Amino acid sequence: MNAEILKKASSVYFTLLKDKVIDETSEHFQSYYEPDVRQAVMMLADESGTFIIESPKRIHLVVQPTGSVFATNFTHMKERHRHIENKKHFHLMSVIIMSFMAMIDKNQAAKIRTKREGITFYALERHVNELMSKWASMLKEDPSIAHDQMIDMQEIVTTWTHMEVDTDEFSVRKGNRRTRIGVIAGAMKLLETEGLIIVLDREDIPKALPKTEIFERIEYLYHDYDRYEQMKQLVASEEEEYAEDPSN
Repeated sequence: MNAEILKKASSVYFTLLKDKVIDETSEHFQSYYEPDVRQAVMMLADESGTFIIESPKRIHLVVQPTGSVFATNFTHMKERHRHIENKKHFHLMSVIIMSFMAMIDKNQAAKIRTKREGITFYALERHVNELMSKWASMLKEDPSIAHDQMIDMQEIVTTWTHMEVDTDEFSVRKGNRRTRIGVIAGAMKLLETEGLIIVLDREDIPKALPKTEIFERIEYLYHDYDRYEQMKQLVASEEEEYAEDPSN
């Protein structure tokens, strides 16, 4: 591997490391698809415990869940995202994010509408609340289901159930992290920080607008994992009442 190839590959990789995504307007996008450069970038990614997702107009860098030099433990994540108080709140946020992804992972027409209109935090709160009620019933009927699904359902349900419900506009705008809307805001902040959604607050109605990047992550990464489909089925609304108008 000559020095010019290594220089280009390093430039592409470290740009990905910094920005997480490179789109077709970047000079690095063109460099990446030079065969020798692409091979070198793949090697750098593999050696550091990351991998590349290629879509028609973007290149994503994703950290492998285990064995990566860039993977962070919970303590490091808590230092970076101070609104995450403890592991039970993190687990709840993870379920909220999965619920959000299940709501947007629909057919093409629904995706276009969701990108345009977004999903309000209130709609997501209703969806998660319905999910918690469903999980509570499932646990009552079969306490072993949490172990079978490898999810601490009881703790997540309990944490959500004991959270305050936002009842005034000031509380919603303030984003009290001890309330349901507050923890939803915290979960959406994680996605916003990664450049996957845009959070808007129009007329005191906060909403999340999914960006193309999150749809590409779902399509080119998560759809390849059986665990994602299992989780999606587990958190999806049986009635799919939000599929017609996710902005409500």
